[in-house]
Amino acid sequence: MNDDSVTRKLNTEGADLLTLAGVNDANLIELSRIGGVKVALRGETMTLSGPFDIVERAQAIGQRMIEAARQRRVLTADDILRLSDAADHFEHNGGSDGGSNGNGGEFGGPRIALPGIRKVIEPKTPGQGEYLRAIQENDIVVGIGPAGTGKTYLAMAAAVDALTKKRVRRIVLARPAVEAGENLGFLPGDMQAKIDPYLRPLYDALDDMMPAERVERALENRTIEIAPLAFMRGRTLGDAFVIVDEAQNATAMQMKMLLTRLGLNSKMVITGDKTQVDLPRNQESGLTQVERILPGIDGIGFHYFNETDVVRHRLVRDIVRAYASEEAAAG
Repeated sequence: MNDDSVTRKLNTEGADLLTLAGVNDANLIELSRIGGVKVALRGETMTLSGPFDIVERAQAIGQRMIEAARQRRVLTADDILRLSDAADHFEHNGGSDGGSNGNGGEFGGPRIALPGIRKVIEPKTPGQGEYLRAIQENDIVVGIGPAGTGKTYLAMAAAVDALTKKRVRRIVLARPAVEAGENLGFLPGDMQAKIDPYLRPLYDALDDMMPAERVERALENRTIEIAPLAFMRGRTLGDAFVIVDEAQNATAMQMKMLLTRLGLNSKMVITGDKTQVDLPRNQESGLTQVERILPGIDGIGFHYFNETDVVRHRLVRDIVRAYASEEAAAG
């Protein structure tokens, strides 16, 4: 071992050691890989050994792992990678995590408890924490970023939370019925059957946050409404939490129409990925127009995700990064 090598011992008392180590020690192996240190877990001690500067960084990651294991939270190798990103983020921003309190999640944003399914949803990256705070603090939030970053899922959690706490009377979920160059007319069945495939991701997210019978009852009494964006014309969306998903496929006219529907005591979250626009080439995306003309208006917040916020399989972040590099090189 080099002369500048150091050893740090972290107390793991109270932590679930199986959660901490992971299946076949996968979490410890990942910490060793990304931290560049030797990792050992014996009894109630995690030992980190290596050069001083990288041990200091690995220690911050290891401490967060231990805290998660003490809270019996699910902890996988992918989570260790995100904890590494968080350590870098907080170091770059002066070492503050922005929210380690009773109401804050690991990454600074609010923790959302969904009592109906006994589930707590919290940000998994610093970017997700900032996004949830933006939703708390603004009436309109535009979330822009690649697939798998939790744009819609976290907005849905905030909407269900607001409905459960009676801050709003209803949830309205809208999505453009335009995808991958396909046309509704090619699908079999009546209009509802034609549009359901486009709205299915919203149903899936909802099913993950509320008991099935409550979802069914809310849809029947229209406490929750899921509809194509085009069906919003002529309405006033008051006392509601409105989520517009896949907004990159909304036309500029549709987006203006929707934004002007917002009524009193309402919130709206608009989400989209500018790299996946399926509109005709001669038609501007409403998301692009909103990004250009609305910044600076008080009460409207913009949040940008990047590949470090991807919470799907770790390969998704590498895929997103590869496509971004290809597009940058091409243009």
